[in-house]
Parts: sequence; structure tokens; C-alpha cells
Amino acid sequence: MLRAALKKVADPEIGANIVDLGLVYGLRVEPGRVLVDLTMTSPACPMGGLIVDDARAELLRQLPPDFTVDIQIVWSPPWDPAMMSPECRLRLGWES
Repeated sequence: MLRAALKKVADPEIGANIVDLGLVYGLRVEPGRVLVDLTMTSPACPMGGLIVDDARAELLRQLPPDFTVDIQIVWSPPWDPAMMSPECRLRLGWES
């Protein structure tokens, strides 16, 4: 359910969702909160704030009202096109 919600969040520069891009490094549910480890395709990504806001909003739509969503941007390991789903790599022409 939560991973499906994150599939609705697109990287606007690339036009693919953050799950298929391989940007979601971790997704954990704890009592009263969801924790997400998320990366960007580059530390200079100008859309990082928008992506984080969209991810939080999509998750909150799926959760009870008393839940919080904590999203941490992580840079290790660095994102690589090999982290994309095979379908996403094919669609974007990034076959590995």
C-alpha cells in the first residue's frame, strides 16, 4: 500500500516514479509513523524539495490521521541508473 502510494510520485525532470527510479532506499512503519530513506539522482537535484513534499503527501493520504511521515535524504550509496527497475531503464533508454 505505501510503496504503491510512492509510485504516484514522479521525478518531474525524468518523468518516472521514484520507486521505479530506485530512489526509495528504505520504507519502515513504526508505531505512529512511517520512515522513508530517499535519495535523488544527484545532490544538485533542483526538484528534491518537491519530490519530498509529494512523497509525504501521498503517504499521508494512505495513513491514519495520527501518523507522521519522516523522510530522510540519504546519499549512500550514490544513486546509479542500475538501481532503476528494468522496465524503467528500458522506457528511458538506459539499458544496462
